[in-house]
Amino acid sequence: MNLQYISDSEGKTTGVFIPIAEWNALKEQCKDIEEVNIPDWQIKEVQKRMDDYQKNPDQVIDFDTALDDVEKHL
Repeated sequence: MNLQYISDSEGKTTGVFIPIAEWNALKEQCKDIEEVNIPDWQIKEVQKRMDDYQKNPDQVIDFDTALDDVEKHL
C-alpha cells in the first residue's frame, strides 16, 4: 500500500493519505469499512462544542496541554 503520512509543523504525524485506487480496493475487501453510525446525541454534542468554540476561540487549549492537565489529576 502506498501511504503518505501527513505531519504538522513540528514533524508529528497527524494523518495518513491513501490513494483513491487503493482506498477503493480496500473498500472492496472490507465491505463495511465506510459504514459509520454516529448517534444523534453525539452529533448534537459535537455541534454544541463547535458553537462554543466559535463564540470563544481564545478559551481553548491544545491537546498536549489538556492531556498534561488530566495526568496531573491522576
